[in-house]
Amino acid sequence: MKVLYGIQGTGNGHISRAMDIIPCLAKKVDLDILVSGSQSDIELQYPIKYRKDGLSFIFGKKGGIDLAATLARLNPIQFFRDVKDLPVHEYSLVISDFEPISAWSAKLGKVPSVSLSHQAAVLNKHAPKPDKKDRLGEFILKNYAPAPNKAGFHFKSYGEGIYTPIIRQQIRNQEVKNNDHITLYLPSYDDERLLEVLREFPGETWNVFSKHSPRQYSTGNIHFYPLDNEAFTRSMAQGKAVICGAGFETPSEALFLGKKLLVVPMRNQYEQQCNARCLEEMGVPVIKSFSRKALPEISKWLETEQTLRIEYHDRTESIVNAILSQI
Repeated sequence: MKVLYGIQGTGNGHISRAMDIIPCLAKKVDLDILVSGSQSDIELQYPIKYRKDGLSFIFGKKGGIDLAATLARLNPIQFFRDVKDLPVHEYSLVISDFEPISAWSAKLGKVPSVSLSHQAAVLNKHAPKPDKKDRLGEFILKNYAPAPNKAGFHFKSYGEGIYTPIIRQQIRNQEVKNNDHITLYLPSYDDERLLEVLREFPGETWNVFSKHSPRQYSTGNIHFYPLDNEAFTRSMAQGKAVICGAGFETPSEALFLGKKLLVVPMRNQYEQQCNARCLEEMGVPVIKSFSRKALPEISKWLETEQTLRIEYHDRTESIVNAILSQI
């Protein structure tokens, strides 16, 4: 059976998950890979047959999406051309991890497809949602990369077809320590905004992984590093705590490692607001923004102990088998 696996390249989570899914798929099917999007900082260590621009969201510097940069980068004519020109009929199945070109090409070409993504679980009626409705956010999640069949990943299994996170082997194989530093990764904030808050905590050691700085530098107890997968993974596994956005992979990995966790959902990003609600229900502290207004909440978090650790078992093989058995 010939399968096309479409992977979203915005952010690092989809690529990270694919690192474990691809070897399982490749053992069972004739596999081709498509990657679209531009904001990932992790290189996929497998041959990519199709690399496309897709529809990327650009991280801002104030805690949200840079809407102007996102709109400027959009090329709808090229997107529709890519959807039309993709030879989707060569495949028995299209698997899409929130990747729109492969998903829409399969939909229009009537080729069997499945959404294998965190977003598929977020849309499930049993998954937690924020109190405030976001009809536009729901519309985007439903229509960005549509597929008739869904297999989703979430922090908990909220129902049939929802699996717990795939924790990449790189995390599973890390030596876990409890050194004094705190690992921070908030890609939608620039260094100056982070410094404004972190300077208020001179007694802590901060390892900040920055999407906005190409070089390593330090300001007192605050150490900035350009994004590097190996360095970030090691820092997270060996530190005492993690502050990150309310995405999916990094919070999942922090919970698996048993690290004290604080999450900051991106503004006007519906998926992260949903994740934040789920994490709150699990006992993980959430703050609305990483700003001076949040200093009391951050101080309280620093002073408290968090013992939440989740043993996410490795079920990648069985998930892949379940998907392929449907065809």
